[in-house]
Amino acid sequence: MNAPQETSSILPTYARAPVAFVRGEGAWLEASDGKRFLDFGAGIAVAALGHSHPHLVNTLIEQGQKLWHVSNLYKIPPAEELAKRLCAATFADFVFFTNSGAEACEGAIKTARKYQFVSGHPERVEIITFDGAFHGRTLATIAAGGNDKYIEGFAAPVDGFHRKTPFGDIEAVKAAINERTAAIMVEPIQGEGGIRTAPASFFRAIRELCDQHGLLLVFDEVQSGMGRTGKFFAYEHTGIEPDIMAVAKGIGGGFPLGAFLTTKEAGKGMVAGTHGTTYGGNPLATSIGNAVLDIVLADGFLGKVARTGLVLKQRLAELKDRYPGVIAEIRGEGLMIGLRIAERIPNGDFTAAVRDQHMLIIPAGDNVIRMLPPLTIEEAEINEALARLDKACSAIAAKFPADTGAKS
Repeated sequence: MNAPQETSSILPTYARAPVAFVRGEGAWLEASDGKRFLDFGAGIAVAALGHSHPHLVNTLIEQGQKLWHVSNLYKIPPAEELAKRLCAATFADFVFFTNSGAEACEGAIKTARKYQFVSGHPERVEIITFDGAFHGRTLATIAAGGNDKYIEGFAAPVDGFHRKTPFGDIEAVKAAINERTAAIMVEPIQGEGGIRTAPASFFRAIRELCDQHGLLLVFDEVQSGMGRTGKFFAYEHTGIEPDIMAVAKGIGGGFPLGAFLTTKEAGKGMVAGTHGTTYGGNPLATSIGNAVLDIVLADGFLGKVARTGLVLKQRLAELKDRYPGVIAEIRGEGLMIGLRIAERIPNGDFTAAVRDQHMLIIPAGDNVIRMLPPLTIEEAEINEALARLDKACSAIAAKFPADTGAKS
């Protein structure tokens, strides 16, 4: 007689893998059955400093014994400090703290529209966004994104977005601008879209268009920020600066924290009463955010991330040479890397094959898998990852045979 299936009281909006993790350390997770997994997903770029980093744990305990929450009706010293440090290290003059990336993107959208309103252009409400974009799961951010399956069943998309502009096509951007345009919102590297990149010249041209037409440039760096690409933020690779930027994931090292950053000019409409949050910027979250910055902004840290990313891409290029019928392309920057899998092989199958080797990766659009390991990953763990990926590629090549399978 078959054992009864375990049921869950959690709403089934995720197709969850059959594994449950109970503890972690660095780049490793331990499952409930005691098996250890090498984590090259980091909770989708969230556990940026690995699991249970001592400095973050100590900060959590220390602040947790003092104060967890106080209303934003009062000053919050850890939040004031974190905001000052973020502004000093970026283009921004002001920060608003949130709990998630979707909230950060919502705040960025509101800020851009409010700017146009107080500047005497209330008709400017439309924001140009791109195909392959992902900005969150709220009604506004799914409308801004480029994936129709996230909108289906939730009524007509929220108005005010010129969606699915071809990513990397500056002529298409020019054609999309009209008298209702308020801003252009873009990821410097598309994460869920498949680690898709565009040349720096594309972003420079967008900056010029914004300046020419009185538009704001909004960067969504929820996934690409906080050192992920070997720079503090990915916009630094482009040679230009945005007016507004959404941040989350790695900023809390695993603790829920997000933010949107703005220049004084772009944020001039966001005065008392225009926006708010109950939990955003709480003492516990922002204390941990400060602990993350202690490490990410330390001398030499970002340079090491960049070097480690190059080593990983070189090793992956060798793997691609051994399995040209499995791996079609290597993409990305720093430790935000994508492998586009051969068209005949669903990336979900490849993800499962890697998981069978007790390693975690993340599927994305365009038949890509994402590798987003902790920024603290060491060479020995990269070697271990490549050994496990090699076995997964061998298994996949056998399961999906082609004329160009694994080389002997």
